[in-house]
Amino acid sequence: MDERAERRRRLQDKMKAAGVDGCVITQNVDLYYLIGSMQTGYLFLPAEGEAVFFVRRSYTRACEEADVAVEELGSMRGFGARLAEALPGLFRRPDGGKAVLATEFDVLPVQQFQRLEGAVPGARWVDGSMLVRETRMIKSAAEIAAIREAARVIDIAYEAAIAALRPGMAEFELMAEVESVIRRNGHMGLMRVRGYNQEIITGMIGAGSAAAMPTYFDGPAGGQGLGPASPQSAGRRPIGTGEPVLIDIGCCIDGYVIDQTRTAVVGELPDDLRRAYDLSEAVLRATEANLKPGVICEDLYAAALDQVREAGLSDHFMGFGRDQVKFLGHGIGLEIDELPVLARGFRYPLEPGMVIAIEPKFTFPGRGVVGIENTYAITADGFEKLTVSREGIAAVPK
Repeated sequence: MDERAERRRRLQDKMKAAGVDGCVITQNVDLYYLIGSMQTGYLFLPAEGEAVFFVRRSYTRACEEADVAVEELGSMRGFGARLAEALPGLFRRPDGGKAVLATEFDVLPVQQFQRLEGAVPGARWVDGSMLVRETRMIKSAAEIAAIREAARVIDIAYEAAIAALRPGMAEFELMAEVESVIRRNGHMGLMRVRGYNQEIITGMIGAGSAAAMPTYFDGPAGGQGLGPASPQSAGRRPIGTGEPVLIDIGCCIDGYVIDQTRTAVVGELPDDLRRAYDLSEAVLRATEANLKPGVICEDLYAAALDQVREAGLSDHFMGFGRDQVKFLGHGIGLEIDELPVLARGFRYPLEPGMVIAIEPKFTFPGRGVVGIENTYAITADGFEKLTVSREGIAAVPK
């Protein structure tokens, strides 16, 4: 069985356990994950049997890319009848009840869902987003290899950024150095985010007070950005001496992303910011010591909170004040915000194949953000650190 067929089989197992008769997949990343194509259409996966991809555009390209049966969608009004024709037993339940169909409530627009409801009136619809996300949570060797390659590329870009860093240059000029390098080394130009209204711009490069500016993005460091139309990441502010430069960057190779953070400075950091940085590394090392199968995700977050509290820096951990975020790390893969999450309420035990970015950071309003982030693959006996860039504060001469 090839890899995508195995993915579909695992999703079908989850569907059966949840009492779901069929799943309609519409989001482009989920489509790519399951069938190798993200052309516009509806993938129908029954709990038993083979999938069919009903395509609006481009049918020709979907036929070349997808590894399941492909049919033209035609009129949406006839979609329910097409399903009944392709899978005659789906709407003829022995108990006379409605077929239970799932789709991705977390990303599907209401208008599109209402069209689905109208097209398939003989179904009861339920949220299948967690079924898909939990299937995607466990990565294959090939997926991890793609993330490993992205880590190699981002290391090249990081070294280029440190070589280019100088006082007086604008944040966006430093970001341009990173973007130029990763694009020439295979970066797709996209870093996909699943969360509603969440976007990412290669990552976040910010210096001093600008890095500590909060924003809508659900992360510990926002950045000033280029204005209200792009209120995150690098802005026009010149980089000064003696202030932390947060270099939180990623790239996307063959659809898979890496997430990495390093801290730099022109000259030297003040002693209290250096101590905070040292604590971020200490939290990372303590978390690494517990990265092994069976450990509960929220327990890792709780342990980090205890460690930071003992050091007296809870108020600055993962943001500041009402803008603090409530996690230590997040899954990563085809999207930057995958499962599992190292946060309260996430009771997933670590499993081999999970890939997690862990990012302890400290925010000081008006002064800057310091921290570190590595991406890890959970293995049978511990972890593999996928991130390869050198650690420690990168100090550049004045």
